Amino acid sequence: MATTVTNNLTQNVAEPDSMQSSTTPTIQTSKTSDRVTHGPVISWATKLASGIILDVRARAPYYVKDWTDAWNYRVVPATALIFFANVLPGIAFSLDLIETTQQYGVAEVLLSSFMAAFIFSVFGAQPLTIAGVTGPITVFNKTIFRIIEGQPDAPNYLHFVGWVYLWAAIFHWITAILNWCNFLKYVTLFSCDTFGFYVSWVYLQYGVQVVTRQLDSSSLPSALVSIILALLMLVVSFIFQSLSNKTLFHRHVRRFLADYGMPISLVATSGMAYWGTFNKVNPETLPISGAFQPANGRAWLVPFWQLEGKWVGTALPFGIILWILFFFDHNVSSLMAQGSEFPLRKPPGFHYDFFLLGITTFIAGLLGVPAPNGLIPQAPIHTTSLLVMGRGTKKDVEESQGSNPDDKMPKMPPYDGGSDSEYREKPICVVEQRVSNLAQGSLCLVLLSGPFLHVLSLIPRGVLAGLFWFMGADALQGNGITRRILFFLRDKNMTPKDEPLRRVRKSRIILFVGIQLVAFGATFSITQTIAAIGFPVIILALIPIRTLLIPRLPFTPDELGVLDGPTASPFTMESVGGTL
Repeated sequence: MATTVTNNLTQNVAEPDSMQSSTTPTIQTSKTSDRVTHGPVISWATKLASGIILDVRARAPYYVKDWTDAWNYRVVPATALIFFANVLPGIAFSLDLIETTQQYGVAEVLLSSFMAAFIFSVFGAQPLTIAGVTGPITVFNKTIFRIIEGQPDAPNYLHFVGWVYLWAAIFHWITAILNWCNFLKYVTLFSCDTFGFYVSWVYLQYGVQVVTRQLDSSSLPSALVSIILALLMLVVSFIFQSLSNKTLFHRHVRRFLADYGMPISLVATSGMAYWGTFNKVNPETLPISGAFQPANGRAWLVPFWQLEGKWVGTALPFGIILWILFFFDHNVSSLMAQGSEFPLRKPPGFHYDFFLLGITTFIAGLLGVPAPNGLIPQAPIHTTSLLVMGRGTKKDVEESQGSNPDDKMPKMPPYDGGSDSEYREKPICVVEQRVSNLAQGSLCLVLLSGPFLHVLSLIPRGVLAGLFWFMGADALQGNGITRRILFFLRDKNMTPKDEPLRRVRKSRIILFVGIQLVAFGATFSITQTIAAIGFPVIILALIPIRTLLIPRLPFTPDELGVLDGPTASPFTMESVGGTL
């Protein structure tokens, strides 16, 4: 009951000024029935940090339960899956940044991942959200290096980045205090699908880059072996995933394949590199440094306050761009981790977590590590791995997933003992806890020790390329843009009669998807140029495009209801004042 009241308060109190009613709020006094009217300045001041306060009040009663609820087997496979899906792509994303700038190493990436996992799992309001090093931040940092290295009096790179992160952190704190996270009510599946489509292709592109980079730096046999390992990793992972969705084997075996298929594929494929002829060509592996040692033997503390004054001001616009990137990227990641397809029961906390993200961004600049933020597609993968499945009819499953065609709940295999039309596994609940996030982050810290760094150095780069391809292709499978494109390619006789897209005119589906593809193309194209530093602005522009442009186009309300919808459930969106 208290939680419901708190969530309802969020809708009324934590709204930013631009969304509030023009009516001056009143407060009932405790002694009389007279109403005390506040002026606009006092009224505005009383709302400062109200979103943070309400987030803390809503989540605090569940804090102890967040730890005790972790006594569930689902935490084990979730930890294993998200560890491999987080740390290895983070390192692989950073390879280009490491080799280009010579200012970062594997140790910096691992420390950044641990810091984010520790802070958000122990102190965060949304512990299901996985934070770490992403492709966009590596593009951002690399672009900064390319810009300032061409200057005649180029500043110290890590000092400059430290100020960029500090400026960004300040804007994070201002955003949380002014309750600007309430603008997330305008983020719908249109924006999430478009950004998710972009991230998926970034994964595919980086997989290609990992392989092609070896064509320049390695012998031809070594490069060819890396390509074989990449394809093997991709195929074996999809075989395990496919088997988990078939009617073969007992349901416990199928769930085991779904939980551990990807880690088993990675370990097995890495072992292939040391077998027979593959071992003779010595394929390239991950670079490592000394245990707990930063790149170039520098100190862990970066004294960025020593930067020359003129460069401090130059860092400001870069900090604004990073704030824009993280505002969209991290919050969308949190929304997708708490999507409407997941039966969640604990309240969210967007304002409070975004304030925490400012703290991690500041610490990243202080330590000279890439700034972590919410990960896509890892965050929703983490929640999916924590689903508890039970027996239910096909109708039950459809009701639990809702009627929106873009629900991202993975298709579950038929339950043993019945046909597909009779029984299916139904998502009963999510194991909402903090241990899996903390455990996978702690494993990143363990990897910084000498023996485990050696194990890490045995993983071939080709395997990482295959991991990128698998995660990118898997994310594309469930993306709303992909589903709509496949709707056109599917045999109409094989399309279910109750398919919601049948209610939408084909020309309107083409128009809607076309806008998304143009936005994706613009974002993906700009990241291939020196102007890549500005790609977050295009991503943020998805919100006004959806709220201002698309409603003016010839869509009926029913068509927009089918093509688009809220990312998360009304329960989750109450934290930011509801949905569009």
